[in-house]
Amino acid sequence: MPAPDLSVALGRLRLANPILVASGTFGYAREFAPLVDLSTLGGVVPKTVTPLPRIGNPPPRTVETPAGMLNSIGLDNDGVEHFCAHHLPYLSGLGTAVIANVAGKSPDEFAVMAAQVEQAGGADAIELNVSCPNVSGGVDYGRTPQGAAAVVSAVRAACGLPILAKLTPNVTDVPSVARAAADAGADAVTLVNTFTGLAVNWRTRRPVLGNGIGGLSGPAIKPLALRVVYQVAQAVDVPIVGCGGIRTVDDVLEFLVCGASAVQVGTANFADPTVSGRLVTELAAALEQEGLGSVNELVGTLGPPKTQQAAGTPAAPTKA
Repeated sequence: MPAPDLSVALGRLRLANPILVASGTFGYAREFAPLVDLSTLGGVVPKTVTPLPRIGNPPPRTVETPAGMLNSIGLDNDGVEHFCAHHLPYLSGLGTAVIANVAGKSPDEFAVMAAQVEQAGGADAIELNVSCPNVSGGVDYGRTPQGAAAVVSAVRAACGLPILAKLTPNVTDVPSVARAAADAGADAVTLVNTFTGLAVNWRTRRPVLGNGIGGLSGPAIKPLALRVVYQVAQAVDVPIVGCGGIRTVDDVLEFLVCGASAVQVGTANFADPTVSGRLVTELAAALEQEGLGSVNELVGTLGPPKTQQAAGTPAAPTKA
C-alpha cells in the first residue's frame, strides 16, 4: 500500500502536509532549526510584523496557567523592512511554505505591508493578523464582518499572494466574520487566535501580566477552538486552518474531522520544540493505520451525535 498523501490545498496555496507552526510561537524559524527538520513541515508562519518596529508590552509578558498560558507580548518586532531584508531570505531557503504574518492599524497599512512582502520575494502567502488581543487597533478589524472584509479587500487589491485571514474568537458570531473575509477574497481563514483572559495575584491585588489582559492559548482552549472550526466549516466554502491547543496527532485529527484542512501548532512548541516535526510522521502513520489514502478523506467528516443520527438527522449540517 502506498504511503498516504498528506498534501493539502488552502485555495491557491499548496502544502506538502497540513502541519504548520503558528505565528509568535516559532520565532523566525532560525531558533528551531537545530531541533526540527524544517523542510518536513507543511509550512512556517513566522512572528507577526508591523509597519514600524514595536517594543511590545511591558513585562511580565507570559504566565503559565493550569492548562496553557496567557501572553501579552504586544507584537514586539523590528518592522516589515527588517523582516524583508533579514528574515525572508533565510525563510525562503527552508524548503517549505512561508506564510508571512502582518498586522496594521488600517486596511491601507495591511495592504502596503503585503505588497512589500510580495515584492521582496520569498513568501508563499500572507496571513492577516486582525485578531491579536494584546494591541489596540488591528484586532478591531476582526470584530466585525465589515472590518474583516475591508482589510482583506485592500490586501487583495494590492497583493497577488494567497491570503489567510486569522480571526479572533472573541466575538459573538465568528462565522459571519469568516464569511465576510471569504467573500472579500481570502483564500482561507485561520481559526482561532487566543481567547482573552486574566491572571491575578490576589496578595498584591494586581494583574500578573504587565499589560493586564492577555491571550489564553494551549490545551484549555482546544474544545472552544474545535467548536469554532466546526461552526465556520458549515458557513464558508474556503479552507480552514485550525489552531488552539494542538499537542498530539489525535488533536490534529480532531481538527481535521471538524472541518480544518490544515492546522497550526502553537503553545506546544514552548513545551516541546520538536513536536511539529513529530506530528508530520505520526499523522502519516495514523492515516495508514486507518487505511486512508489521503488526509483530505478526513476533512469535514464529523457526523451528528448518536441520538440525532438515530432520529434520522442528516449526517452533517448543510452550509449556510
